[in-house]
Amino acid sequence: MRLIKNGQVLIDNQVEKKDILIDEGKIIQIDDSIVKDCEVIDAAGLTVIPGLVDVHVHFREPGHTEKETIHTGSLAAAHGGFTSVFAMPNVIPFPDDVDTIKDYQQLIEKESVVHTYPYACITLEEASKEVVDMKAIKELGIRWFSDDGVGVATSEIMKEAMEKAKENDCMIVAHTEDMSYRRPGACVHDSEVVTSKGWLGIPSACESAQLIRDLEITKEVGNAYHACHISAKESVEALKDAKASGLNVSAEVTVHHLLLEDKDVVGPNWKMNPPLRSHEDRMSLIEGLENGTLDCIANDHAPHTYEEKKRSMDKAPFGIVSLESAFALLYTEFVHRQKRWTLAQLVNWMSAAPAKRFGLENVGQIKEGYNADLVLVDLEHESLIDIDTFESMGKNTPFNGKTVKGRVRYTPAPSADCVRRTCQRAGCQRTGAGGESAAKNEGGIPYHLPVHQPRPARGKALERPDLGHVSGRNDGVCWQAVVV
Repeated sequence: MRLIKNGQVLIDNQVEKKDILIDEGKIIQIDDSIVKDCEVIDAAGLTVIPGLVDVHVHFREPGHTEKETIHTGSLAAAHGGFTSVFAMPNVIPFPDDVDTIKDYQQLIEKESVVHTYPYACITLEEASKEVVDMKAIKELGIRWFSDDGVGVATSEIMKEAMEKAKENDCMIVAHTEDMSYRRPGACVHDSEVVTSKGWLGIPSACESAQLIRDLEITKEVGNAYHACHISAKESVEALKDAKASGLNVSAEVTVHHLLLEDKDVVGPNWKMNPPLRSHEDRMSLIEGLENGTLDCIANDHAPHTYEEKKRSMDKAPFGIVSLESAFALLYTEFVHRQKRWTLAQLVNWMSAAPAKRFGLENVGQIKEGYNADLVLVDLEHESLIDIDTFESMGKNTPFNGKTVKGRVRYTPAPSADCVRRTCQRAGCQRTGAGGESAAKNEGGIPYHLPVHQPRPARGKALERPDLGHVSGRNDGVCWQAVVV
């Protein structure tokens, strides 16, 4: 049992001083003052918000562990305040059949420190040739299907996929990209602002044309449909019309598309797919989120190696990392600086809204009976985004060095299993019992989230009190650490 005391708690769109009593991963009591003989977390000076939910991350494992692993990606999520994430299926082997997905789920269960929900592919190997067996895959608890990284190439295959999705009460989650609009080497928005620098442009129709096609099929079939990383004003208009027609559709917008434009692009760390578009496009995205055309905020966390992002603009891979900076960036810009949004609006778009759309029960709000997925944030703390403090293996961000407010101080373990578990790595007998690795961060808040952190060299001590890490020494097997 755990008691969070003296915090300012976001409940029903209001922030008020409350105590929260937690037992077995559930919120069992919320009151003005609770007295209980149990572990107490003093949240004085901090704001308690629901754990954030991200429906679009790339953890790269299996297949690309030089970029990220499920473990490091989930650490990054916890460090950024995300307690539930949905992992995209462009890994190797592709999660497109029952046996592969079972292995993938076991790997996630072993390695992730947050709730990680895997997508399954829409088509075998994301090749747009054959639709996966959705009925069999749903029996494993997966109701979300995506070929993210590529669009489903033909209308015939997409229609078949949508029909199967409707039949099995599943959702199609689509990366819309018509490759006939994208020339080889194209890497930025098709605007003079960036093409004048010698880079090839990707027109908005590359996204919107396939989205419009999908929405037309959705109208015919009547299935649930979610559009990934919307970037163009034409796409926003198409979604607005679809919702006005009563279609069961939703869409996400990324942090970087809300904050950056084509004029900001200076190199590969500003290269993502879809690309950063015009000021008019960005304003359309912001307004679309505010008026309900767009439903939630996602990250599209896409780690790459330093060597990959050192390549020329046309050769470097698309994508940036964002899990550890997303909340602070958006809070700083839209709540603190512009005062355009309230804290409650931002948290809704990053927690309750995606949780509801993707069917997560008792997630996204602070209520008695709900999961105790909570985050303690210091909204007044000012700091620099520093890639050297990232838990993610990826350091590819355009926001390094930016001053932000809204530091995540504490992300509790999502379940007792994460707090008390025995290391399964070769030769290690450590058990991560809560009290064993208990420590306090600079704010005096205790935390008990033991994880494996392989970064220190053998025999080298690593002390990071600024991040709340337990000092440790790598014995060549594992390293005990915590995330706040």
